[in-house]
Amino acid sequence: MLYRENGQFKTTYKADQQIFPIRQDRIAMLAVLAIAFLLPLVVSNYLLATILIPVVILSLAALGTNILIGYCGQISLGSGAFMAVGAYGAYNVLMRLPGTPLIVALLVGGVCAALFGVLFGLPSLRVRGLYLAVTTLAAQFFADWMFYRVKWLTMHSPSISVTAPDVSVLGIPLNTYTSKYLFCLTVLILFALAAKNLVRGAIGREWMAIRDMDVAAEIIGIRPVYAKLSAFAVSSFMVGIAGALWAFFYLGAWEPDAFNLNMSLQLLFMIIIGGLGSILGNFIGAAFMVVLPIALRLILPEISDLFNLQLSTAIAAHIEHMIFGALIVWFLIVEPHGLARLWSTAKHKLRVWPFPH
Repeated sequence: MLYRENGQFKTTYKADQQIFPIRQDRIAMLAVLAIAFLLPLVVSNYLLATILIPVVILSLAALGTNILIGYCGQISLGSGAFMAVGAYGAYNVLMRLPGTPLIVALLVGGVCAALFGVLFGLPSLRVRGLYLAVTTLAAQFFADWMFYRVKWLTMHSPSISVTAPDVSVLGIPLNTYTSKYLFCLTVLILFALAAKNLVRGAIGREWMAIRDMDVAAEIIGIRPVYAKLSAFAVSSFMVGIAGALWAFFYLGAWEPDAFNLNMSLQLLFMIIIGGLGSILGNFIGAAFMVVLPIALRLILPEISDLFNLQLSTAIAAHIEHMIFGALIVWFLIVEPHGLARLWSTAKHKLRVWPFPH
């Protein structure tokens, strides 16, 4: 009986178009944000480094990928390449122009990724489905080749590996796990709000119309060229900034293989598990992909000791992958619309209880 809109009257268009029109949702969201910002006070650096920072950054990358695949329906296997372009773009700005603010470097990296995404998004004007997935896969292979072969992009590093420079924001050095987490969380919240407003606006409706039936969308006046390329640009921009954050604040030192095809597939799994076309699903999918492998590594030794099994490191790794894959398949069978759909269904039942319809 607590989750009701009764008595929550809207007297203006602004109030009626709020992102969270129900008061209980607004209170819950403020509570979640407060907890997220206060977590560094109660958790260890280990949890910040291994769970919280990766979840926050991968949530941003999944958000960008979901805009392209979940909202616009353009299947992409090149998200890892867009992350790499954003990371190397921001890195080159900071190294070649000393004193450049970090935020400016991140934006430049995002713009480089957006241009790269639009370039490889051009085939989407002619092909779709599996054929489009293959063209974006070509972007992944091209990025791998480019960052291995073009020495200028890696500052002529003899080992191809590069190290992130020391960064700061407004004179505050970001050299602790707490400062890194808070900065990444702030960036994620800003982009999540921007994405939510985009998908609720005219451009978001155009993306979803193209996703549902592009021929019908074109008949009613939607420009496929603008809709598809704008989705590639916005998606690649967000993924590129996520790539720069991943390189600077999580990896510290990296090489092109850090953004290989495996990263693209992980982002695809995140949005499928969390929920295509859902902002909340990005956070759930990222948390699932980060926390589950760690939990399996902790549980498997306990199970082997309980049953007196002698498992080698290689066998334990294979079992971990098997369990992980089986859980993904199970979730897709039980809830093909993603875990975010479970939360949406629960909210609907609460709103109409005890008179379900």
